[in-house]
Amino acid sequence: MTAPASTSFIIVAIDGGAASGKSTSSKVLAERFNLLHVDTGSFYRGVTAEFLRLGVAAADHAAVVAAARELHFGTRLHGRSAAMELGGRVVPDAEIRSKIVNANVSHFAAIPEVRAALLAYQRGQADVARAHRFQGVVMEGRDIGSVIFPDADFRFFLHADPTERARRRAKEGHHDSIAERDRIDSTRKTAPLACPVGAVSIDTTRLTPAQVVETLAAPIEARLPAP
Repeated sequence: MTAPASTSFIIVAIDGGAASGKSTSSKVLAERFNLLHVDTGSFYRGVTAEFLRLGVAAADHAAVVAAARELHFGTRLHGRSAAMELGGRVVPDAEIRSKIVNANVSHFAAIPEVRAALLAYQRGQADVARAHRFQGVVMEGRDIGSVIFPDADFRFFLHADPTERARRRAKEGHHDSIAERDRIDSTRKTAPLACPVGAVSIDTTRLTPAQVVETLAAPIEARLPAP
Protein backbone atom coordinates (compact mmCIF):
# COMPACT_ATOMS: atom_id res chain seq x y z
CA MET A 1 0.00 0.00 0.00
CA THR A 2 1.40 3.41 -0.93
CA ALA A 3 1.31 6.41 1.34
CA PRO A 4 -1.51 8.85 0.52
CA ALA A 5 -0.82 12.28 -0.84
CA SER A 6 -0.93 15.04 1.74
CA THR A 7 -0.47 18.78 1.76
CA SER A 8 1.50 18.54 5.02
CA PHE A 9 3.54 15.41 4.37
CA ILE A 10 5.10 14.77 0.98
CA ILE A 11 6.90 11.93 -0.73
CA VAL A 12 9.51 12.73 -3.36
CA ALA A 13 10.70 9.85 -5.55
CA ILE A 14 13.97 10.26 -7.43
CA ASP A 15 15.03 7.46 -9.76
CA GLY A 16 17.98 7.08 -12.10
CA GLY A 17 21.21 5.24 -12.76
CA ALA A 18 24.53 5.63 -10.98
CA ALA A 19 26.03 9.14 -11.01
CA SER A 20 22.92 10.71 -12.48
CA GLY A 21 22.73 13.17 -9.59
CA LYS A 22 20.26 11.41 -7.28
CA SER A 23 22.24 11.39 -4.04
CA THR A 24 23.54 14.95 -4.14
CA SER A 25 20.13 16.33 -5.01
CA SER A 26 18.26 14.20 -2.49
CA LYS A 27 20.46 15.26 0.40
CA VAL A 28 20.10 18.96 -0.42
CA LEU A 29 16.33 18.65 -0.79
CA ALA A 30 16.16 16.83 2.55
CA GLU A 31 17.95 19.72 4.24
CA ARG A 32 15.95 22.42 2.47
CA PHE A 33 12.49 20.99 3.12
CA ASN A 34 13.05 19.01 6.33
CA LEU A 35 12.61 15.64 4.62
CA LEU A 36 13.98 12.25 5.63
CA HIS A 37 16.58 11.23 3.06
CA VAL A 38 16.39 7.56 2.10
CA ASP A 39 19.00 6.02 -0.20
CA THR A 40 17.55 2.66 -1.22
CA GLY A 41 20.71 1.86 -3.15
CA SER A 42 22.52 1.68 0.19
CA PHE A 43 19.89 -0.81 1.37
CA TYR A 44 20.63 -3.16 -1.51
CA ARG A 45 24.33 -2.65 -0.92
CA GLY A 46 23.92 -3.51 2.75
CA VAL A 47 22.00 -6.67 1.92
CA THR A 48 24.62 -7.59 -0.69
CA ALA A 49 27.41 -7.12 1.86
CA GLU A 50 25.51 -9.32 4.32
CA PHE A 51 24.99 -12.09 1.74
CA LEU A 52 28.66 -12.01 0.80
CA ARG A 53 29.62 -12.15 4.49
CA LEU A 54 27.50 -15.28 4.79
CA GLY A 55 29.12 -16.78 1.70
CA VAL A 56 25.92 -16.62 -0.36
CA ALA A 57 26.40 -16.23 -4.12
CA ALA A 58 23.84 -14.50 -6.34
CA ALA A 59 23.88 -17.53 -8.67
CA ASP A 60 22.73 -19.82 -5.83
CA HIS A 61 19.04 -18.95 -5.93
CA ALA A 62 17.95 -21.28 -3.15
CA ALA A 63 20.62 -19.93 -0.80
CA VAL A 64 19.66 -16.34 -1.60
CA VAL A 65 15.98 -17.02 -0.92
CA ALA A 66 16.80 -18.72 2.37
CA ALA A 67 19.11 -15.89 3.45
CA ALA A 68 16.56 -13.25 2.46
CA ARG A 69 14.00 -14.85 4.79
CA GLU A 70 16.40 -14.39 7.72
CA LEU A 71 16.96 -10.67 7.19
CA HIS A 72 15.80 -8.51 10.10
CA PHE A 73 15.57 -4.81 9.29
CA GLY A 74 15.69 -1.73 11.43
CA THR A 75 16.32 1.97 10.85
CA ARG A 76 18.84 4.25 12.51
CA LEU A 77 18.82 7.97 11.80
CA HIS A 78 22.04 9.77 10.98
CA GLY A 79 20.94 13.39 10.94
CA ARG A 80 18.34 13.59 8.16
CA SER A 81 19.35 10.28 6.56
CA ALA A 82 17.96 6.81 7.25
CA ALA A 83 20.53 4.04 7.69
CA MET A 84 19.43 0.43 7.45
CA GLU A 85 20.14 -1.94 10.32
CA LEU A 86 20.54 -5.65 9.68
CA GLY A 87 20.14 -7.58 12.89
CA GLY A 88 20.77 -4.38 14.81
CA ARG A 89 23.98 -3.61 12.89
CA VAL A 90 24.53 -0.84 10.36
CA VAL A 91 26.91 -2.09 7.68
CA PRO A 92 29.79 0.45 7.50
CA ASP A 93 29.79 2.73 4.46
CA ALA A 94 33.30 1.59 3.52
CA GLU A 95 31.98 -1.96 3.30
CA ILE A 96 28.90 -1.23 1.19
CA ARG A 97 30.97 0.90 -1.20
CA SER A 98 33.69 -1.74 -1.61
CA LYS A 99 34.69 -3.12 -5.00
CA ILE A 100 33.23 -6.54 -4.28
CA VAL A 101 29.84 -5.04 -3.37
CA ASN A 102 29.97 -2.80 -6.46
CA ALA A 103 30.51 -5.89 -8.58
CA ASN A 104 27.68 -7.88 -7.01
CA VAL A 105 24.91 -5.51 -5.96
CA SER A 106 23.07 -5.41 -9.31
CA HIS A 107 23.08 -9.22 -9.48
CA PHE A 108 21.46 -9.57 -6.06
CA ALA A 109 19.11 -6.65 -6.72
CA ALA A 110 17.79 -8.44 -9.82
CA ILE A 111 16.49 -11.36 -7.74
CA PRO A 112 12.71 -10.97 -7.16
CA GLU A 113 12.81 -12.45 -3.66
CA VAL A 114 15.44 -9.93 -2.58
CA ARG A 115 13.35 -7.05 -3.88
CA ALA A 116 10.25 -8.50 -2.21
CA ALA A 117 12.13 -8.76 1.10
CA LEU A 118 12.92 -5.04 0.99
CA LEU A 119 9.60 -3.73 -0.34
CA ALA A 120 7.67 -3.24 2.90
CA TYR A 121 10.77 -1.96 4.69
CA GLN A 122 11.33 0.74 2.08
CA ARG A 123 7.70 1.84 2.16
CA GLY A 124 7.89 1.88 5.94
CA GLN A 125 10.41 4.72 5.85
CA ALA A 126 7.46 7.08 5.41
CA ASP A 127 6.23 6.00 8.85
CA VAL A 128 9.72 6.56 10.27
CA ALA A 129 9.68 10.07 8.83
CA ARG A 130 6.27 10.84 10.32
CA ALA A 131 7.30 9.49 13.71
CA HIS A 132 10.31 11.82 13.74
CA ARG A 133 8.30 14.84 12.58
CA PHE A 134 9.86 15.27 9.17
CA GLN A 135 7.76 17.07 6.57
CA GLY A 136 8.13 14.13 4.24
CA VAL A 137 10.50 11.68 2.57
CA VAL A 138 12.86 12.08 -0.36
CA MET A 139 13.69 8.58 -1.54
CA GLU A 140 16.24 7.79 -4.22
CA GLY A 141 16.71 4.57 -6.12
CA ARG A 142 15.80 2.74 -9.30
CA ASP A 143 12.16 1.79 -8.78
CA ILE A 144 10.82 4.36 -6.32
CA GLY A 145 8.36 6.13 -8.60
CA SER A 146 7.33 2.91 -10.34
CA VAL A 147 7.08 0.35 -7.50
CA ILE A 148 7.77 1.69 -4.02
CA PHE A 149 5.72 4.89 -4.20
CA PRO A 150 3.97 5.06 -7.58
CA ASP A 151 1.59 7.63 -6.06
CA ALA A 152 4.38 9.85 -4.71
CA ASP A 153 3.63 13.56 -4.69
CA PHE A 154 6.66 14.20 -6.90
CA ARG A 155 8.37 11.70 -9.18
CA PHE A 156 11.61 12.50 -10.99
CA PHE A 157 13.87 10.45 -13.23
CA LEU A 158 17.45 11.69 -13.62
CA HIS A 159 19.68 10.57 -16.46
CA ALA A 160 22.92 11.67 -18.08
CA ASP A 161 25.32 10.71 -20.82
CA PRO A 162 27.17 7.48 -19.83
CA THR A 163 30.57 9.09 -20.43
CA GLU A 164 29.72 11.96 -18.11
CA ARG A 165 28.40 9.58 -15.48
CA ALA A 166 31.59 7.50 -15.66
CA ARG A 167 33.62 10.70 -15.21
CA ARG A 168 31.60 11.60 -12.13
CA ARG A 169 32.05 8.15 -10.64
CA ALA A 170 35.80 8.25 -11.25
CA LYS A 171 35.97 11.67 -9.59
CA GLU A 172 34.31 10.09 -6.53
CA GLY A 173 36.97 7.36 -6.57
CA HIS A 174 34.74 4.60 -7.96
CA HIS A 175 35.60 2.66 -11.10
CA ASP A 176 32.74 0.18 -11.42
CA SER A 177 31.22 -0.46 -14.83
CA ILE A 178 28.24 1.85 -15.16
CA ALA A 179 27.30 0.36 -18.53
CA GLU A 180 27.15 -3.16 -17.07
CA ARG A 181 25.14 -2.07 -14.04
CA ASP A 182 22.73 -0.22 -16.34
CA ARG A 183 22.34 -3.32 -18.48
CA ILE A 184 21.53 -5.53 -15.50
CA ASP A 185 19.25 -3.00 -13.82
CA SER A 186 17.39 -2.13 -17.03
CA THR A 187 16.81 -5.71 -18.21
CA ARG A 188 15.87 -7.44 -14.96
CA LYS A 189 12.35 -8.86 -14.98
CA THR A 190 11.36 -7.37 -11.63
CA ALA A 191 11.21 -3.56 -11.28
CA PRO A 192 13.62 -2.69 -14.10
CA LEU A 193 15.33 0.69 -14.17
CA ALA A 194 13.16 2.91 -16.39
CA CYS A 195 11.51 6.29 -16.29
CA PRO A 196 8.12 5.76 -14.62
CA VAL A 197 5.09 6.78 -16.65
CA GLY A 198 4.21 10.35 -15.68
CA ALA A 199 7.50 11.10 -13.94
CA VAL A 200 9.49 14.22 -14.81
CA SER A 201 12.58 13.20 -16.81
CA ILE A 202 15.64 15.43 -16.37
CA ASP A 203 18.88 15.19 -18.34
CA THR A 204 21.63 16.24 -15.92
CA THR A 205 24.55 15.85 -18.34
CA ARG A 206 25.19 19.58 -18.73
CA LEU A 207 23.68 20.77 -15.48
CA THR A 208 25.61 21.68 -12.36
CA PRO A 209 24.54 20.01 -9.10
CA ALA A 210 22.99 23.30 -8.01
CA GLN A 211 20.98 23.55 -11.23
CA VAL A 212 19.67 20.02 -10.78
CA VAL A 213 18.61 20.83 -7.22
CA GLU A 214 16.78 23.98 -8.28
CA THR A 215 14.99 22.12 -11.07
CA LEU A 216 13.72 19.56 -8.55
CA ALA A 217 13.01 22.09 -5.81
CA ALA A 218 10.84 24.46 -7.84
CA PRO A 219 7.65 22.34 -7.93
CA ILE A 220 8.21 21.13 -4.37
CA GLU A 221 8.53 24.67 -3.07
CA ALA A 222 5.26 25.60 -4.69
CA ARG A 223 3.63 22.88 -2.60
CA LEU A 224 5.74 22.89 0.54
CA PRO A 225 7.62 26.11 1.30
CA ALA A 226 11.02 25.60 2.85
CA PRO A 227 10.90 25.94 6.66
